[in-house]
Amino acid sequence: MDATRETTALRAVLDAAVAGWRLDRAAALVWPELGLRGRRRRIEAGGLAVNGRRQGPAYKVRAGDVLTAVPLAALEAVFSPADIAIVPAGPDYAALVKPGGLHSASLGPTGGASLEAMLPALFPDRPAWLLSRLDGLTSGLVPVAFSAAAAAAYRRLEDAGQVGKTYLAVVHGRVEAPFVVARELDVADRATTRVLARDAADPLRRTAVEPVRRLDGVTLVACRIAKGARHQIRAHLAAAGHPIVGDPRYGRGEGERLFLHCAGIASPVVAVTCAPPWRPEDAAVVAAKT
Repeated sequence: MDATRETTALRAVLDAAVAGWRLDRAAALVWPELGLRGRRRRIEAGGLAVNGRRQGPAYKVRAGDVLTAVPLAALEAVFSPADIAIVPAGPDYAALVKPGGLHSASLGPTGGASLEAMLPALFPDRPAWLLSRLDGLTSGLVPVAFSAAAAAAYRRLEDAGQVGKTYLAVVHGRVEAPFVVARELDVADRATTRVLARDAADPLRRTAVEPVRRLDGVTLVACRIAKGARHQIRAHLAAAGHPIVGDPRYGRGEGERLFLHCAGIASPVVAVTCAPPWRPEDAAVVAAKT
């Protein structure tokens, strides 16, 4: 099925075959090399015009719409490989410490900096694969494999529940005791992950929360997950009544940072830890101003 009357590398004129599609889906006609997340981020960054105007990822396209890629090369990279710490984890694996504000996945050749795009500079003598992703606003550990076989082995361990990840977060409210959020997440074709009323059948998709330290109006918590879904911790904590300080999507969006950090990865092949770049007191100050 031919979905366009005209298609070039950076432009597509849509016909009736794609009428009603979301823009982030139709954008594959312009950026076939990008996945849904990459297309969505490029659109949110202003990288795609519809009939000369900016639209959001959920915009429903119409026959005759003209999609045109807008170069993002003018956006200066805030981060460089020098900003990324490498934590060794044996001959087959390592972990990178991603700063908050840097995307994990590449957005293409003109989409700005990303951890994935920095891999050749970080490891110039060998190929490397990211084994997980963090939200752009989230800081912390991202594991890396140095061969396809090592990446596949890690995936098998993950599917078997033998990979554990610990995140530190500062949340609104007083968390008195540990709890588990088991509710299912709807991440399909949407920017905001929806927390459903029913529990998830897969135990690997649950979030275990434990209070670590209580401050005025906020609590430092440790969140443990196995095989996380997009925005899992952020959405689960908000649904439990404890949104993360600084969360612009699920919380109040106060301040200039999201107080969420991947602080530990534990598995038979990768075992690393990393302290957050912030203090709980910093979050308490930010929260008190709102």
